[in-house]
Amino acid sequence: MIVVFIEAAVALSIRLPMAFGYPPWGGIDDSTAFPGLLSLLVVPLVVLAAWRLMRQQQRERRQAFRTSRLMDTVLHASPDWLWATGPDGRFTFSSPACKDITGYEPSELLGRHITYVIDPADLADAREDWKARESGDSSWSRVVTVCRHRNGGRVLVDVSGRPMRDREGKDCGFEGTCRVLDAEMARSRTEVTARTQELLTGGSLTTAFQPIKLLETGSVIGAEALTRFGGPDGGSPEVRFVEAASVGLDIELEILALRVALTAAAELPSELYVGVNLSPRACLDPRLSATIEESGIPARRIVLELTERHEVANYGPLAEALAPLRRAGLRIAVDDAGAGFASMRHILQLKPDLIKLDREIIAGIDADPGQRALGAAMVGFSSEIGATLVAEGIETEAELAAVTKLGMTAAQGYLLGRPSLRPEDWASWG
Repeated sequence: MIVVFIEAAVALSIRLPMAFGYPPWGGIDDSTAFPGLLSLLVVPLVVLAAWRLMRQQQRERRQAFRTSRLMDTVLHASPDWLWATGPDGRFTFSSPACKDITGYEPSELLGRHITYVIDPADLADAREDWKARESGDSSWSRVVTVCRHRNGGRVLVDVSGRPMRDREGKDCGFEGTCRVLDAEMARSRTEVTARTQELLTGGSLTTAFQPIKLLETGSVIGAEALTRFGGPDGGSPEVRFVEAASVGLDIELEILALRVALTAAAELPSELYVGVNLSPRACLDPRLSATIEESGIPARRIVLELTERHEVANYGPLAEALAPLRRAGLRIAVDDAGAGFASMRHILQLKPDLIKLDREIIAGIDADPGQRALGAAMVGFSSEIGATLVAEGIETEAELAAVTKLGMTAAQGYLLGRPSLRPEDWASWG
Protein backbone atom coordinates (compact mmCIF):
# COMPACT_ATOMS: atom_id res chain seq x y z
CA MET A 1 0.00 0.00 0.00
CA ILE A 2 2.86 2.41 0.90
CA VAL A 3 4.66 1.65 -2.40
CA VAL A 4 1.48 2.45 -4.34
CA PHE A 5 1.17 5.81 -2.59
CA ILE A 6 4.83 6.66 -3.28
CA GLU A 7 4.44 5.79 -6.97
CA ALA A 8 1.29 7.93 -7.10
CA ALA A 9 3.12 10.82 -5.42
CA VAL A 10 6.05 10.68 -7.87
CA ALA A 11 3.72 10.51 -10.88
CA LEU A 12 1.68 13.43 -9.56
CA SER A 13 4.79 15.51 -8.86
CA ILE A 14 5.83 15.06 -12.50
CA ARG A 15 2.44 15.61 -14.13
CA LEU A 16 1.25 18.52 -12.03
CA PRO A 17 3.96 21.04 -13.16
CA MET A 18 3.56 19.88 -16.76
CA ALA A 19 -0.13 20.56 -16.56
CA PHE A 20 0.71 24.22 -15.89
CA GLY A 21 3.39 24.42 -18.64
CA TYR A 22 6.47 23.93 -16.47
CA PRO A 23 9.09 21.24 -16.92
CA PRO A 24 9.15 18.89 -13.95
CA TRP A 25 12.93 19.24 -13.54
CA GLY A 26 15.15 22.24 -14.13
CA GLY A 27 18.50 23.62 -13.20
CA ILE A 28 19.12 25.44 -10.00
CA ASP A 29 19.21 28.77 -11.82
CA ASP A 30 16.31 27.90 -14.06
CA SER A 31 13.31 30.06 -13.17
CA THR A 32 10.96 27.22 -14.08
CA ALA A 33 12.52 24.80 -11.59
CA PHE A 34 10.74 26.13 -8.52
CA PRO A 35 7.21 24.88 -9.34
CA GLY A 36 8.60 21.44 -10.07
CA LEU A 37 10.53 21.28 -6.81
CA LEU A 38 7.52 22.60 -4.92
CA SER A 39 5.25 19.92 -6.33
CA LEU A 40 7.91 17.30 -5.58
CA LEU A 41 7.82 18.32 -1.93
CA VAL A 42 4.15 19.23 -1.33
CA VAL A 43 2.31 16.54 -3.26
CA PRO A 44 3.85 13.57 -1.39
CA LEU A 45 3.03 15.27 1.91
CA VAL A 46 -0.59 15.72 0.85
CA VAL A 47 -0.79 12.12 -0.33
CA LEU A 48 0.79 10.87 2.90
CA ALA A 49 -1.74 12.86 4.96
CA ALA A 50 -4.57 11.41 2.87
CA TRP A 51 -3.19 7.91 3.38
CA ARG A 52 -3.04 8.40 7.15
CA LEU A 53 -6.60 9.69 7.12
CA MET A 54 -7.74 6.63 5.18
CA ARG A 55 -5.96 4.34 7.64
CA GLN A 56 -7.67 6.09 10.58
CA GLN A 57 -11.06 5.80 8.90
CA GLN A 58 -10.45 2.10 8.27
CA ARG A 59 -9.58 1.56 11.94
CA GLU A 60 -12.70 3.46 13.01
CA ARG A 61 -14.88 1.41 10.64
CA ARG A 62 -13.42 -1.83 11.98
CA GLN A 63 -14.01 -0.65 15.55
CA ALA A 64 -17.57 0.41 14.71
CA PHE A 65 -18.18 -2.98 13.10
CA ARG A 66 -16.85 -4.82 16.17
CA THR A 67 -18.97 -2.60 18.45
CA SER A 68 -22.03 -3.21 16.29
CA ARG A 69 -21.49 -6.97 16.39
CA LEU A 70 -21.00 -6.87 20.16
CA MET A 71 -24.21 -4.85 20.63
CA ASP A 72 -26.08 -7.28 18.38
CA THR A 73 -24.77 -10.18 20.46
CA VAL A 74 -25.85 -8.44 23.68
CA LEU A 75 -29.31 -7.71 22.29
CA HIS A 76 -29.90 -11.30 21.18
CA ALA A 77 -28.05 -13.23 23.90
CA SER A 78 -28.63 -11.18 27.05
CA PRO A 79 -31.51 -12.21 29.34
CA ASP A 80 -31.97 -8.52 30.15
CA TRP A 81 -34.70 -6.71 28.26
CA LEU A 82 -33.41 -3.46 26.74
CA TRP A 83 -36.10 -0.90 25.97
CA ALA A 84 -36.68 2.74 25.12
CA THR A 85 -39.76 4.95 25.10
CA GLY A 86 -40.58 8.30 23.60
CA PRO A 87 -41.73 11.29 25.67
CA ASP A 88 -45.30 9.98 25.43
CA GLY A 89 -44.35 6.73 27.16
CA ARG A 90 -44.73 4.55 24.05
CA PHE A 91 -42.07 2.00 23.17
CA THR A 92 -39.66 3.04 20.43
CA PHE A 93 -37.26 0.12 20.92
CA SER A 94 -37.49 -3.34 22.45
CA SER A 95 -34.87 -6.08 22.48
CA PRO A 96 -35.73 -9.76 21.84
CA ALA A 97 -35.55 -10.60 25.57
CA CYS A 98 -38.98 -9.00 26.02
CA LYS A 99 -40.44 -12.22 24.63
CA ASP A 100 -39.22 -14.23 27.63
CA ILE A 101 -40.28 -11.61 30.19
CA THR A 102 -43.61 -10.36 28.77
CA GLY A 103 -44.65 -12.98 26.24
CA TYR A 104 -44.78 -10.33 23.49
CA GLU A 105 -42.56 -10.09 20.43
CA PRO A 106 -40.64 -6.79 20.14
CA SER A 107 -42.74 -5.78 17.14
CA GLU A 108 -45.92 -6.19 19.21
CA LEU A 109 -44.71 -3.68 21.81
CA LEU A 110 -43.44 -0.96 19.47
CA GLY A 111 -45.87 1.94 19.59
CA ARG A 112 -47.57 0.55 22.70
CA HIS A 113 -47.61 2.50 25.94
CA ILE A 114 -45.42 1.18 28.77
CA THR A 115 -48.58 0.64 30.82
CA TYR A 116 -49.33 -2.21 28.41
CA VAL A 117 -46.99 -4.37 30.50
CA ILE A 118 -46.20 -2.39 33.67
CA ASP A 119 -48.88 -0.77 35.78
CA PRO A 120 -47.98 2.93 36.13
CA ALA A 121 -49.05 3.04 39.79
CA ASP A 122 -46.81 0.08 40.64
CA LEU A 123 -43.84 1.63 38.87
CA ALA A 124 -44.49 5.03 40.43
CA ASP A 125 -44.73 3.51 43.92
CA ALA A 126 -41.53 1.53 43.41
CA ARG A 127 -39.64 4.56 42.04
CA GLU A 128 -40.81 6.78 44.88
CA ASP A 129 -39.69 4.15 47.36
CA TRP A 130 -36.25 3.98 45.72
CA LYS A 131 -35.91 7.76 45.54
CA ALA A 132 -36.80 8.08 49.20
CA ARG A 133 -34.05 5.64 50.09
CA GLU A 134 -31.42 6.64 47.56
CA SER A 135 -31.70 10.05 45.90
CA GLY A 136 -33.97 12.41 44.06
CA ASP A 137 -32.34 11.82 40.68
CA SER A 138 -34.70 11.30 37.75
CA SER A 139 -32.76 8.15 36.84
CA TRP A 140 -33.45 5.03 38.85
CA SER A 141 -31.71 1.71 39.43
CA ARG A 142 -32.81 -1.74 40.62
CA VAL A 143 -36.44 -0.73 41.13
CA VAL A 144 -38.46 -3.85 41.97
CA THR A 145 -41.93 -3.92 40.43
CA VAL A 146 -44.33 -6.26 38.64
CA CYS A 147 -44.60 -6.88 34.90
CA ARG A 148 -47.80 -8.23 33.40
CA HIS A 149 -47.14 -11.26 31.22
CA ARG A 150 -49.20 -11.90 28.11
CA ASN A 151 -50.71 -15.01 29.69
CA GLY A 152 -52.05 -12.94 32.59
CA GLY A 153 -49.39 -13.89 35.09
CA ARG A 154 -47.38 -11.47 37.20
CA VAL A 155 -43.60 -11.47 36.82
CA LEU A 156 -41.42 -9.91 39.50
CA VAL A 157 -38.78 -7.73 37.79
CA ASP A 158 -36.21 -5.11 38.58
CA VAL A 159 -36.04 -2.12 36.30
CA SER A 160 -33.31 0.46 35.75
CA GLY A 161 -33.74 3.51 33.57
CA ARG A 162 -32.66 7.04 32.79
CA PRO A 163 -34.09 9.93 30.79
CA MET A 164 -32.88 10.51 27.25
CA ARG A 165 -32.11 14.12 26.37
CA ASP A 166 -31.85 15.98 23.09
CA ARG A 167 -29.10 18.45 22.12
CA GLU A 168 -30.83 21.17 24.09
CA GLY A 169 -30.88 19.05 27.23
CA LYS A 170 -34.63 18.46 27.20
CA ASP A 171 -36.05 15.05 28.13
CA CYS A 172 -37.17 13.19 25.02
CA GLY A 173 -38.00 9.78 26.48
CA PHE A 174 -36.57 7.03 28.64
CA GLU A 175 -34.27 4.08 28.10
CA GLY A 176 -33.45 1.24 30.40
CA THR A 177 -33.24 -2.45 31.18
CA CYS A 178 -35.52 -4.96 32.83
CA ARG A 179 -34.72 -8.41 34.21
CA VAL A 180 -36.72 -11.19 35.83
CA LEU A 181 -36.28 -11.26 39.58
CA ASP A 182 -37.78 -14.27 41.32
CA ALA A 183 -38.93 -13.53 44.83
CA GLU A 184 -36.39 -16.05 46.12
CA MET A 185 -33.68 -14.17 44.22
CA ALA A 186 -34.80 -10.80 45.53
CA ARG A 187 -34.60 -12.00 49.12
CA SER A 188 -34.11 -15.35 50.75
CA ARG A 189 -37.24 -17.31 51.50
CA THR A 190 -36.70 -16.75 55.19
CA GLU A 191 -36.51 -12.98 54.72
CA VAL A 192 -39.64 -12.92 52.56
CA THR A 193 -41.55 -14.99 55.10
CA ALA A 194 -40.43 -12.73 57.95
CA ARG A 195 -41.32 -9.62 55.97
CA THR A 196 -44.78 -10.93 55.13
CA GLN A 197 -45.43 -12.10 58.69
CA GLU A 198 -44.54 -8.61 59.87
CA LEU A 199 -47.13 -7.19 57.48
CA LEU A 200 -49.71 -9.63 58.82
CA THR A 201 -49.07 -8.78 62.45
CA GLY A 202 -47.64 -5.27 62.41
CA GLY A 203 -50.72 -3.36 61.34
CA SER A 204 -48.85 -1.41 58.66
CA LEU A 205 -51.55 -1.81 55.99
CA THR A 206 -53.65 1.21 55.05
CA THR A 207 -56.26 1.82 52.38
CA ALA A 208 -56.45 4.54 49.76
CA PHE A 209 -59.67 5.07 47.85
CA GLN A 210 -59.94 6.21 44.23
CA PRO A 211 -63.26 7.68 43.08
CA ILE A 212 -65.33 6.12 40.30
CA LYS A 213 -67.49 8.65 38.48
CA LEU A 214 -70.65 8.59 36.43
CA LEU A 215 -69.66 10.16 33.12
CA GLU A 216 -73.04 11.71 32.38
CA THR A 217 -73.10 13.87 35.52
CA GLY A 218 -69.54 13.71 36.86
CA SER A 219 -70.82 12.58 40.26
CA VAL A 220 -68.97 9.96 42.29
CA ILE A 221 -70.84 6.65 42.48
CA GLY A 222 -68.21 4.45 44.07
CA ALA A 223 -64.62 4.11 45.22
CA GLU A 224 -62.02 1.41 44.67
CA ALA A 225 -60.02 0.35 47.73
CA LEU A 226 -56.27 0.22 47.07
CA THR A 227 -53.97 -1.35 49.64
CA ARG A 228 -50.91 0.59 50.72
CA PHE A 229 -48.03 -0.74 52.79
CA GLY A 230 -46.36 1.49 55.35
CA GLY A 231 -43.05 1.08 57.11
CA PRO A 232 -39.55 2.04 55.99
CA ASP A 233 -39.55 -0.37 53.04
CA GLY A 234 -42.88 0.73 51.53
CA GLY A 235 -42.85 -0.46 47.95
CA SER A 236 -45.33 -1.51 45.32
CA PRO A 237 -48.42 -3.37 46.62
CA GLU A 238 -48.19 -5.84 43.72
CA VAL A 239 -44.63 -6.72 44.72
CA ARG A 240 -45.77 -7.43 48.28
CA PHE A 241 -48.58 -9.71 47.10
CA VAL A 242 -46.28 -11.56 44.69
CA GLU A 243 -43.74 -12.03 47.47
CA ALA A 244 -46.45 -13.29 49.81
CA ALA A 245 -47.57 -15.79 47.18
CA SER A 246 -44.01 -17.10 46.85
CA VAL A 247 -44.11 -18.23 50.50
CA GLY A 248 -47.75 -19.32 50.53
CA LEU A 249 -49.09 -16.36 52.50
CA ASP A 250 -50.94 -14.52 49.73
CA ILE A 251 -54.43 -15.54 50.89
CA GLU A 252 -53.64 -14.42 54.44
CA LEU A 253 -52.46 -11.05 53.15
CA GLU A 254 -55.50 -10.64 50.88
CA ILE A 255 -57.96 -11.35 53.68
CA LEU A 256 -56.17 -8.89 55.94
CA ALA A 257 -56.18 -6.24 53.20
CA LEU A 258 -59.93 -6.85 52.76
CA ARG A 259 -60.59 -6.35 56.49
CA VAL A 260 -58.58 -3.12 56.52
CA ALA A 261 -60.36 -1.82 53.41
CA LEU A 262 -63.86 -2.52 54.74
CA THR A 263 -63.00 -0.92 58.07
CA ALA A 264 -61.83 2.23 56.26
CA ALA A 265 -64.91 2.14 54.00
CA ALA A 266 -67.08 2.99 57.00
CA GLU A 267 -65.91 6.60 56.53
CA LEU A 268 -67.02 6.79 52.90
CA PRO A 269 -70.33 8.53 52.12
CA SER A 270 -73.08 5.95 52.61
CA GLU A 271 -74.42 6.29 49.07
CA LEU A 272 -71.15 5.14 47.49
CA TYR A 273 -70.29 1.55 46.76
CA VAL A 274 -66.83 0.25 47.64
CA GLY A 275 -64.84 -1.93 45.25
CA VAL A 276 -62.45 -4.36 46.93
CA ASN A 277 -59.91 -6.52 45.09
CA LEU A 278 -59.71 -10.24 45.74
CA SER A 279 -58.21 -13.14 43.82
CA PRO A 280 -60.41 -16.12 42.81
CA ARG A 281 -58.48 -18.33 45.24
CA ALA A 282 -59.15 -15.95 48.12
CA CYS A 283 -62.86 -15.98 47.27
CA LEU A 284 -62.88 -19.68 48.13
CA ASP A 285 -61.61 -18.98 51.65
CA PRO A 286 -64.37 -19.55 54.25
CA ARG A 287 -63.32 -16.37 56.10
CA LEU A 288 -64.65 -14.20 53.28
CA SER A 289 -68.31 -14.24 54.37
CA ALA A 290 -67.42 -13.62 58.01
CA THR A 291 -65.13 -10.72 57.10
CA ILE A 292 -67.89 -9.01 55.11
CA GLU A 293 -70.50 -9.60 57.81
CA GLU A 294 -68.25 -8.33 60.61
CA SER A 295 -67.40 -5.15 58.69
CA GLY A 296 -70.87 -3.70 59.11
CA ILE A 297 -70.86 -2.56 55.46
CA PRO A 298 -74.08 -3.72 53.75
CA ALA A 299 -73.40 -6.35 51.09
CA ARG A 300 -75.30 -4.23 48.55
CA ARG A 301 -72.58 -1.55 48.88
CA ILE A 302 -69.74 -3.97 48.19
CA VAL A 303 -68.38 -4.78 44.74
CA LEU A 304 -65.93 -7.68 44.72
CA GLU A 305 -63.39 -7.00 41.98
CA LEU A 306 -61.86 -10.31 40.94
CA THR A 307 -58.20 -9.80 40.14
CA GLU A 308 -56.25 -11.85 37.63
CA ARG A 309 -53.43 -13.08 39.84
CA HIS A 310 -54.51 -16.67 39.18
CA GLU A 311 -56.17 -18.43 36.27
CA VAL A 312 -59.51 -20.04 37.07
CA ALA A 313 -59.43 -23.68 36.01
CA ASN A 314 -62.85 -24.59 37.42
CA TYR A 315 -65.55 -21.95 37.81
CA GLY A 316 -67.99 -24.26 39.65
CA PRO A 317 -66.53 -23.92 43.17
CA LEU A 318 -66.01 -20.18 42.67
CA ALA A 319 -69.62 -19.59 41.62
CA GLU A 320 -70.83 -21.73 44.51
CA ALA A 321 -68.75 -19.77 47.05
CA LEU A 322 -69.99 -16.41 45.74
CA ALA A 323 -73.66 -17.35 45.36
CA PRO A 324 -74.76 -16.64 48.98
CA LEU A 325 -73.00 -13.29 48.94
CA ARG A 326 -74.58 -12.33 45.64
CA ARG A 327 -78.02 -13.27 46.95
CA ALA A 328 -77.35 -10.89 49.86
CA GLY A 329 -76.74 -8.05 47.40
CA LEU A 330 -72.98 -8.19 46.84
CA ARG A 331 -71.96 -7.45 43.25
CA ILE A 332 -69.14 -8.97 41.22
CA ALA A 333 -66.81 -7.10 38.88
CA VAL A 334 -64.30 -8.52 36.43
CA ASP A 335 -61.18 -6.40 36.86
CA ASP A 336 -58.69 -5.64 34.09
CA ALA A 337 -61.01 -6.93 31.35
CA GLY A 338 -59.08 -7.19 28.10
CA ALA A 339 -55.81 -8.28 29.71
CA GLY A 340 -54.49 -11.66 30.76
CA PHE A 341 -56.90 -14.20 32.18
CA ALA A 342 -59.76 -11.68 32.25
CA SER A 343 -60.96 -12.98 28.90
CA MET A 344 -64.45 -13.22 27.44
CA ARG A 345 -64.67 -16.76 28.85
CA HIS A 346 -63.91 -15.32 32.29
CA ILE A 347 -66.75 -12.81 31.87
CA LEU A 348 -69.23 -15.35 30.48
CA GLN A 349 -68.58 -17.79 33.31
CA LEU A 350 -68.80 -15.25 36.14
CA LYS A 351 -71.72 -13.20 34.73
CA PRO A 352 -70.44 -10.05 36.48
CA ASP A 353 -72.46 -7.01 37.46
CA LEU A 354 -69.60 -4.73 36.40
CA ILE A 355 -66.89 -5.03 33.75
CA LYS A 356 -63.80 -2.87 34.28
CA LEU A 357 -61.96 -2.27 31.02
CA ASP A 358 -58.21 -2.48 31.46
CA ARG A 359 -55.96 0.52 30.92
CA GLU A 360 -54.44 -1.50 28.07
CA ILE A 361 -57.60 -0.83 26.06
CA ILE A 362 -58.19 2.73 27.29
CA ALA A 363 -54.69 4.20 26.85
CA GLY A 364 -54.69 6.12 23.55
CA ILE A 365 -58.21 4.97 22.62
CA ASP A 366 -58.83 8.40 21.10
CA ALA A 367 -56.14 7.78 18.46
CA ASP A 368 -56.44 4.04 17.80
CA PRO A 369 -59.36 2.85 15.61
CA GLY A 370 -58.86 -0.75 16.74
CA GLN A 371 -59.15 0.17 20.41
CA ARG A 372 -62.25 2.26 19.71
CA ALA A 373 -63.84 -0.66 17.85
CA LEU A 374 -63.14 -2.97 20.78
CA GLY A 375 -64.47 -0.38 23.22
CA ALA A 376 -67.67 0.00 21.19
CA ALA A 377 -68.10 -3.78 21.07
CA MET A 378 -67.69 -3.98 24.87
CA VAL A 379 -70.33 -1.26 25.31
CA GLY A 380 -72.80 -3.33 23.30
CA PHE A 381 -71.81 -6.58 24.99
CA SER A 382 -72.10 -5.21 28.54
CA SER A 383 -75.51 -3.77 27.70
CA GLU A 384 -76.70 -7.14 26.41
CA ILE A 385 -75.70 -8.95 29.62
CA GLY A 386 -76.87 -6.15 31.92
CA ALA A 387 -73.43 -5.21 33.26
CA THR A 388 -72.12 -1.74 33.99
CA LEU A 389 -68.99 -0.89 31.99
CA VAL A 390 -66.25 1.05 33.81
CA ALA A 391 -63.30 2.50 31.90
CA GLU A 392 -60.11 2.27 33.99
CA GLY A 393 -57.05 4.48 33.80
CA ILE A 394 -58.46 7.65 32.22
CA GLU A 395 -55.52 10.06 32.13
CA THR A 396 -56.26 12.55 29.34
CA GLU A 397 -59.19 14.69 28.25
CA ALA A 398 -59.02 13.02 24.83
CA GLU A 399 -59.43 9.56 26.35
CA LEU A 400 -62.34 10.80 28.46
CA ALA A 401 -64.06 12.31 25.43
CA ALA A 402 -63.54 9.10 23.43
CA VAL A 403 -65.02 6.72 26.02
CA THR A 404 -67.94 9.09 26.63
CA LYS A 405 -68.68 9.23 22.91
CA LEU A 406 -68.57 5.43 22.73
CA GLY A 407 -71.32 5.23 25.35
CA MET A 408 -69.38 4.08 28.40
CA THR A 409 -71.19 5.23 31.51
CA ALA A 410 -68.57 5.16 34.30
CA ALA A 411 -64.84 5.66 34.63
CA GLN A 412 -61.90 6.15 36.97
CA GLY A 413 -58.35 7.36 36.54
CA TYR A 414 -55.90 10.05 37.53
CA LEU A 415 -57.74 12.62 35.41
CA LEU A 416 -60.96 12.02 37.37
CA GLY A 417 -59.41 11.62 40.81
CA ARG A 418 -56.23 10.21 42.31
CA PRO A 419 -56.20 7.66 45.13
CA SER A 420 -56.38 9.34 48.52
CA LEU A 421 -55.66 8.26 52.08
CA ARG A 422 -57.48 11.28 53.52
CA PRO A 423 -60.99 10.79 54.99
CA GLU A 424 -61.71 14.47 54.35
CA ASP A 425 -61.25 13.82 50.63
CA TRP A 426 -63.57 10.82 50.79
CA ALA A 427 -66.25 12.90 52.52
CA SER A 428 -66.19 15.44 49.65
CA TRP A 429 -67.20 12.73 47.16
CA GLY A 430 -70.65 12.61 48.68
